[in-house]
Amino acid sequence: MRPIVALVGRPNVGKSTLFNRIIGERRAIVEDIPGTTRDRLYAETEWAGVPFVLVDTGGLEISGQEAARQGGASVPPLSVSSADFVPAIRAQAQVAIDEADVIVLVVDVRDGITSADMDVADMLRATRKPVVLAVNKADNLERDAEAVEFWSLGLGEPYPISALHGRGVGDLLDVVVGRFPPQPEEEEADAVHIAIVGRPNVGKSSLLNALLREERAIVSDIPGTTRDPIDTELVWEGERVVLIDTAGIRRRGRIRRGVERYSVLRAIRAIERADVVLLLIDASEGVTAQDAHVAGYVLEAEKGIVVLVNKWDLVQKDSHTMQTYTQEVRAALNFMDYVPVMFISAKTHQRVNRVIPTALRVYQERLVRISTAELNRLLRDAVVRHRPPSKGGKPLRFYYATQTGVEPPTFVLFVNDRRLVHFSYERYLENVIRAYHPFEGTPIRLRFRDHERSTGRR
Repeated sequence: MRPIVALVGRPNVGKSTLFNRIIGERRAIVEDIPGTTRDRLYAETEWAGVPFVLVDTGGLEISGQEAARQGGASVPPLSVSSADFVPAIRAQAQVAIDEADVIVLVVDVRDGITSADMDVADMLRATRKPVVLAVNKADNLERDAEAVEFWSLGLGEPYPISALHGRGVGDLLDVVVGRFPPQPEEEEADAVHIAIVGRPNVGKSSLLNALLREERAIVSDIPGTTRDPIDTELVWEGERVVLIDTAGIRRRGRIRRGVERYSVLRAIRAIERADVVLLLIDASEGVTAQDAHVAGYVLEAEKGIVVLVNKWDLVQKDSHTMQTYTQEVRAALNFMDYVPVMFISAKTHQRVNRVIPTALRVYQERLVRISTAELNRLLRDAVVRHRPPSKGGKPLRFYYATQTGVEPPTFVLFVNDRRLVHFSYERYLENVIRAYHPFEGTPIRLRFRDHERSTGRR
């Protein structure tokens, strides 16, 4: 599991600017208007060769009355009522810090210490988690000296940085990476982990209960009831299985403020822990853009996947309904045409008994190996049928291929110049491999490497 680093702090202190600086691209919207980051934004990144997940959180909002108490025109009022102040700051901050391995509290050196900073610092000290204090907008040595006052927050040494200009960010990351907890040794994989994911209110908890034949999860028609992943172990025909129920995932910009938006991070972490993911779609609503968005999370994590069209009992049917619906699902998820699609009803238990066997079959597909001899035969035949592309008069040449790993199946193809590999030809080679063995429900990796003969290395 990659460590998680959460950026927390008041609005407009520069969290999103720091997020963009660390990941090296402008992914978070940066404006001078407090509260621009309305939902959690995450990215995989690394520092000094150490990978981690960086999370940009919405500002820990304070009420206009609280801002006035601070007496500073430098703290713009926010559109949050006084009554919402305490629950907002605690719900948003607490869930973010619960999931983080290291917390970076971002403050503004120009504002000095505010009462909101002190409130957040009090919560962070109580967590007993590693906290790194980043004093932002320190653009010169004079600002560095002013950062000293932040020692009084009781969070240890303040690190002056300028997220906008990159000043001091490298030193800050050195400290952050140094605070990561030691990674536990991997346990023997003797159970298949299956995560149940999807948009809110598509029936994830109902499916879990149907699979377990007992009420082990709260079932509610209110979207977002489940916020924490729930792990339940069972034995299915002699095979140990761990089912992980997760909170609903909404598209960015559609996640409500508060706990729900941070529950997405928990769902994504559950996807990372899973071997196979069950993606639920609401049959009564059809395939939506959000469904494709959730599928994208699973694809990025390179996990096995089964698409479950739930609430099939609510659909008016004829002899062609299932075939038509299958075509719609495959068209909407055209980047995952290798996944099995099942039509179920968690409420009536229709075809629920086939869900886990299908997921276990997908898991076995992730373990399949193709011999080097057979793989190279496929490669030779593929090149003969469809010549590789050329660029600037330089043709792409293949030397040999081999499978280097499983979960997911990974293939390395040695070529004269990997820059000549067009994505369309890569997709063609993937289809050739799948025609030999379908690898149902699991992505496969194709890695292209320059061969020593073509680069002149010995």
